[in-house]
Amino acid sequence: MTASLNARLVAASAIAREAGQVMRTKFKGRKPGDFAFKGHQDFITEADGEVERLVALRLQEQFPEDGLIGEEGASRDGARIWVVDPIDGTSNFARGIGHFCISIAQVEDGEIKVGVIYDPMRDELFAAAKGEGATLNGAPMAVSGLDNPRQASVECGWSMRRPIADYLSVVTRVTALGAGLYRCGSGALGMAYVAAGRIDGYCELHINAWDVLAGILLVEEAGGRCSPFLAGEGLRKGNPILAATPALYPALTEASGIDLPSTSG
Repeated sequence: MTASLNARLVAASAIAREAGQVMRTKFKGRKPGDFAFKGHQDFITEADGEVERLVALRLQEQFPEDGLIGEEGASRDGARIWVVDPIDGTSNFARGIGHFCISIAQVEDGEIKVGVIYDPMRDELFAAAKGEGATLNGAPMAVSGLDNPRQASVECGWSMRRPIADYLSVVTRVTALGAGLYRCGSGALGMAYVAAGRIDGYCELHINAWDVLAGILLVEEAGGRCSPFLAGEGLRKGNPILAATPALYPALTEASGIDLPSTSG
C-alpha cells in the first residue's frame, strides 16, 4: 500500500470513530420526535449536520487539497474527492433503532480508493483500501461464497426515486429464487454485511454515492462483485446497485434487473 493510500485509510478510520462517538451520544440523548423530513420518508436530524461538519473539518485539516461531497450539502472541488454520509440509516436513528452508520469513501480518477463504514452502536469498523483487502475491526473479512439461492439471504433496499411497483417486482423475483429477504434501513451497512459474509447480496434500484461507495469497495475487496455504479453520472446523481457473493450474482442479476460487470477479460 502506498504511503498516501495508507494515510487516507488511517485518517478515514480515525475520523469515522470520532464521528461515531458523537452519533452514539446524540442517539442515546435523543427524544421522540427529534427529527424532521427533507421529503417523503426522508428523515433529517440535528446530528446529521453536526457529524457532517465534523467530518468535513477533519478531512480539510488533513487533506486540504481534496474535494468533498456530503449528503447534507458539504461540497468542495479537488482531484481526489471524499464522499460522506454522516448517518446512513437516519430513519432508524430518528426512531430509536440502533442500526445506522457513518460511511466515508475516497474517489480518484473514477475509482474508489478508500472505503470506511463505522457502526457506532456495535463498535464495528469495516475498512478497505484498493488492492489491499477488506477488514472488520482489523481482521480480514470475505464474502460468504454461498452458491445456492435457496440458502441465501438478500437485502432489497427501497428507493423513493422509483415507483413502489418496481420495488415490489424485485422483491417478488428475489423471493421466487427461494432467498430470505431483508430490509434493514441502511444501504451502507447492507453492503458491509455482504462484504462480511453476513448476508449474500444487496440490491437497490436507485442509491446515492454517499450511501454506497464505501460499501462497493468493501465488497470488491472481500471477494464479491458489484454493478458498475460509477458509470455515467453515478457519482453525482446515483445509480442502481447490486452486490453479491460471486456464485449468486447471475441469479440476482436476473431477479433485480441490475447488470453486474462481465467476468471476461
